[in-house]
Amino acid sequence: MDSKRTSSRRSFLTLAMATPVVAGTLAACGGSAGPGSSSDGAASIWILTGAPGETIRTDSVNAFNEANADSTLDLTSFQNDAFKTKIRTAIGADQAPTIIWTWGGGGLRDYVKNSQVEDLTPFFDENAELKSSLFASAFGAATVDEKIYAVPCENVSPIVMYYNNDVFEQVGAEKPTTWADVMALVTTFNDAGIAPFSLAGQSRWTNMMWLEFLFDRIGGPDLWKSIYEGQADAWSAPASIDALTKVQDLVKAKGFITGFESITADSNADLAVLYTGKAAMMLHGAWTYGAMKSDGGDFVPSGGLSWSNFPTVEGGVGDPSNTVGNPSSYYALSSQATDEEKTAAKKYFAEGLNTDATTEAWIASGSVPIVNGSDSGFAGSDDEEFLQFIYDTASQTANFEQSWDQALSPSAAEELLNNIEQLFGLAITPQQFADNMNAVLGQ
Repeated sequence: MDSKRTSSRRSFLTLAMATPVVAGTLAACGGSAGPGSSSDGAASIWILTGAPGETIRTDSVNAFNEANADSTLDLTSFQNDAFKTKIRTAIGADQAPTIIWTWGGGGLRDYVKNSQVEDLTPFFDENAELKSSLFASAFGAATVDEKIYAVPCENVSPIVMYYNNDVFEQVGAEKPTTWADVMALVTTFNDAGIAPFSLAGQSRWTNMMWLEFLFDRIGGPDLWKSIYEGQADAWSAPASIDALTKVQDLVKAKGFITGFESITADSNADLAVLYTGKAAMMLHGAWTYGAMKSDGGDFVPSGGLSWSNFPTVEGGVGDPSNTVGNPSSYYALSSQATDEEKTAAKKYFAEGLNTDATTEAWIASGSVPIVNGSDSGFAGSDDEEFLQFIYDTASQTANFEQSWDQALSPSAAEELLNNIEQLFGLAITPQQFADNMNAVLGQ
């Protein structure tokens, strides 16, 4: 897998595309040509830097331009953090690129509320074959009020439960299939002097993954939907309090490695805790597989690593196939673009974005494309078993919940992360967490 994804969580979740150069400026996508235009009048597209994604994206645009000399795209690349600043400035000044990179969810919802992006539902009605070729689970984070406002693309990264097989064999334990199994294993591994779970708690969003799954397994998708839609006191629902209580039960039972509050995901120290046998299990993104393979010696090649979806919770209503994480990357279309620019962008969406060439390139990089049938390209890969697991998880899930801090607005997401930190630190009770979060519902 692509090891660069490990440094800042999901390369989407800050799609931490860590490369040193900003390849363009705001003026390149605005200028005298008017809102939504490039300086030469061509439709424009901004992409994120960082290998291998930048190369795949650039090759895709270049191939489209070569085949469509009369409707080319003007390409500009930005580092992740620079992009976040510039795209907000550009959209607010009516100088947005024609094609807008977005993580979907809360950011896209804000664009929709401010009439800054085009409704692409008619586009997908006209391109039904394109829609059916992509994972159905990728469209949730692209949809606002039952209308599609962005095109899913690139790859998928669900959250995975990882296991150190050697440690399990050492204590003679079986992998957990239920929450009761998880809590029993906490005792087993603590008694053996091994941390049950690795966790980079200082990063906060890593803690969030536990709540995402517990909310789903206990309350099902409707629980998160009530929160996302801002229903009054949604965080205080019985299923919510149950999930919040269970995660504190895990903390109190010493479910996580001692000092987890000071471990950061950016350092990959949490991965090392797992592959060196200091912890037995870890809940983390699919993007961490590559780093464990490259940094963990013979841990992955020797079969020391295994994986599964999150266990079920007794009495819960969530479908066991449900997952959470990054359903896709997305491109939206600026509502301020000219008709000519919109035509070029839609042509790219239909013919240049999710092609056989890009699918092959993402697989070659160690990623799972969001294209149905792309698993036929896994054959012969050293990582075939893991890639197939990720493909099956994403393509067959009953519900793929986008990471909460991407699904919510930036202000609500920050409040969420602050309260999660306090919850895991046992500084607040589940009810206090719920009260604090109810106060920012709908923001």
